[in-house]
Amino acid sequence: MNLNDLISLGESKTVEFKLTLPTNKDISRSIIAFANTSGGKLIVGVDDDRNIIGIEEQNIFELQDKISSIIYDSCAPNIIPEIYTLNSENKLLLVIEVFRGNLLPYYLKSEGKNNGTYIRVGATNRKAGYENILELERQKRNISFDEEINYDFEYEELDLKVLYEKFESIGKNLDEKKLLNLKLLKKENDKIYPTNALLVILGKLSHTSVKCARFKGVTMDLFIDKKEYTSDIFTNLENIQNFILNHINLRGEIKGLYRTDTYEIPIVALREAIINALIHRDYTNSGRDIKVGIYDDIVNIVSPGSFPNTITKEDIENGRSEARNKVIANIFKELGLIEQWGSGIKRIKNICLESGLKLPKIEEKNDFVDVEFFRPIIEQTDDYGRLRMINAGNNANIAGLSSETVGKPSETVGKILGQEKIILEYLKDNKKIISKKVEELLNLKESRARELLKQMVDKKLLNRCGSGRSTYYEVAK
Repeated sequence: MNLNDLISLGESKTVEFKLTLPTNKDISRSIIAFANTSGGKLIVGVDDDRNIIGIEEQNIFELQDKISSIIYDSCAPNIIPEIYTLNSENKLLLVIEVFRGNLLPYYLKSEGKNNGTYIRVGATNRKAGYENILELERQKRNISFDEEINYDFEYEELDLKVLYEKFESIGKNLDEKKLLNLKLLKKENDKIYPTNALLVILGKLSHTSVKCARFKGVTMDLFIDKKEYTSDIFTNLENIQNFILNHINLRGEIKGLYRTDTYEIPIVALREAIINALIHRDYTNSGRDIKVGIYDDIVNIVSPGSFPNTITKEDIENGRSEARNKVIANIFKELGLIEQWGSGIKRIKNICLESGLKLPKIEEKNDFVDVEFFRPIIEQTDDYGRLRMINAGNNANIAGLSSETVGKPSETVGKILGQEKIILEYLKDNKKIISKKVEELLNLKESRARELLKQMVDKKLLNRCGSGRSTYYEVAK
């Protein structure tokens, strides 16, 4: 992605803008936060509204040397950034690029490791807490929290029946040797201990519960139903799924002589999102739990913990897999609950698109991951009370189609309208969009993304701006 495209997307976990060079300490904090998280670029010469202002060209080499000295003198362990200039729109920008380090954690020398470690949370730099520092130490040793021994529980006192039954149900044997191989148990000084993974799976830790609620309307002001599930991870999975299905609509279709009932949101997509929440949540954070909220317009699944530090949202959408809880993820793979590493988010989006639904939002918001499935709107179509579903992002009447067209099995019409709506929804929160972003949002090939944008320009939904590599699109006014 070129720099203009990067700037158009705004600040993020890996990008920070400064109009002018910040103070020495602010530079060091940003560099440390990037090195401890996913790497990133500090771009000087861009304002908060993503406008390219540029910097003065005088003494640019002296400025680069000064920045290198600031980082070397104030950061530990040593961080070696790449500092360079780029010309954009005939204006000079200074870029300080840092890659994720392998000597974690990095910190300010003047404040020490306990007080001077910073991490990147969303588009901000945050002082790392004690648990964050421990997690960075684990990452340096390439182990996960769920692999570690938990000395608070005795292995002999744990009931592993649910785990044995799960393996038996798919024709696999489970014994103490395999439990050790799967890192659910570990041996130390000839004594066997459970790992955190085993305790999470059995639901023995207090923060492994899941809270579910059905709210009236589109806010949290009034709830209709609520449940808290505190069982083992597999029972929780089934209970969460059943809670959601009990509170969303079932649609009946007659195909030939037979009636087929399907849920308004595909079960496969919902289940995939629930599994992701259970196996990827940050179990080091004992003060929070997974929350599921069902509203009139969305189904919302919130999981504590941002994406793993080593990857970004773009990496995940491109199929890169990085499990925060390696042992738990491997158990789900062993049991066939995960089909293929790195396929989850793409699969969720593809299933929703194939069902004519608006593309779900899957976002990293500060230190949690938020998933929103958009529910279809239900409209009455005749005097007999029969209902038809029109997706909020797929309303044929918006495009001026006749009522006869609505509900017919025209996948092309449904998807194009849904795709156009997704682009317009994105532009509500962002001033412009580029074709590369359309490819990512809709999982399209480059040629199809460009064709779709051209259609929207022809319909006077969008305006095409710029040229060549700098081409972008805005909502038509």
